Amino acid sequence: MTDVASGATPYDVLGVDRHASAEDLRRAYRRRQRQTHPDLGGDPAAFHAVQLAWERVGTAAGRAEYDRTAGGAPRSARFAEDDEGTRVWTTGTRRGSASAPGRARSYGHPGGASRQRYLTLMREWVGRGVDLSDPYQEDLVQRAPAEIRHALADALAEEATARTLSALGPAFAVWHDVATAAGGGGWADDADIASTEAAKIDHVVLGPTGVFVLQSEDWGAPVRPRGAELASAALAPGEQPVRSLARRARIARSWRVAVTALVVVLPDGALDEDVILLRRGRGRRPARLAVRRSSLGFLLTVGLPGSGRLPDAAFFELRTRLQEHVRFV
Repeated sequence: MTDVASGATPYDVLGVDRHASAEDLRRAYRRRQRQTHPDLGGDPAAFHAVQLAWERVGTAAGRAEYDRTAGGAPRSARFAEDDEGTRVWTTGTRRGSASAPGRARSYGHPGGASRQRYLTLMREWVGRGVDLSDPYQEDLVQRAPAEIRHALADALAEEATARTLSALGPAFAVWHDVATAAGGGGWADDADIASTEAAKIDHVVLGPTGVFVLQSEDWGAPVRPRGAELASAALAPGEQPVRSLARRARIARSWRVAVTALVVVLPDGALDEDVILLRRGRGRRPARLAVRRSSLGFLLTVGLPGSGRLPDAAFFELRTRLQEHVRFV
């Protein structure tokens, strides 16, 4: 039985006293994240419980709200009511859903490929044969080259977006780490590790407002629109993330699915606005947007202006088609 299923509080899940300092809480979260992460041999359900715990008490405002509303409740009435130990996503490439009741139906392993890429690059950088007991050690990550730090930031961003998407409700279906290379799943075994980032779509979302292709990013610097593209001091010269996403999204043509919008999801502090329209959709060309992660749920629920909502029959037809054609990295 997981900690969540047994009715543990967020503090129990993270392994700290409820009066722990913010710094101790952050360190405990990182430690528990490493201990439970599926890529490091941990239990997926326990890893998800750690993410939920951090969502509840990881910020000063969230922690204050939790302590005020749930801190005095009986142990059996706390944290367990939000998630009864069921997974929100799978850890392999199975087609079955592991979503909890009331959450979006989710498939694939969000951030899994980026985590693997990070671990591979980190081991290559440290040196073959060197004992790497903790690949997430803070000072090690800080000393690593930018490419390695970005691989980890990618994974964390994808996992954060997945948590947001899982809360959308059963009217949505989500596919994570979708393969775009020819032949589908299995490309990662043979592809050069430096090119794997460009061979997948982070998230494909189907909901009442259409089909959305998402890329989760955290470049660690402010981002601004430049025409139909995004610009940032953290991007390499000539890098065009939106255009790159559009190229990868062409895989949807082989699924016979029309994409409503391409969306780059960024940390709240990276954008000056909640949602930035980079290019309107036209004909078969999807709209292009950048959105703060906290506004993503609103965007997907409300949809694009004038786009309308999918009839039930169209929704189920699209879901069946995606289930048949989507492959995972």
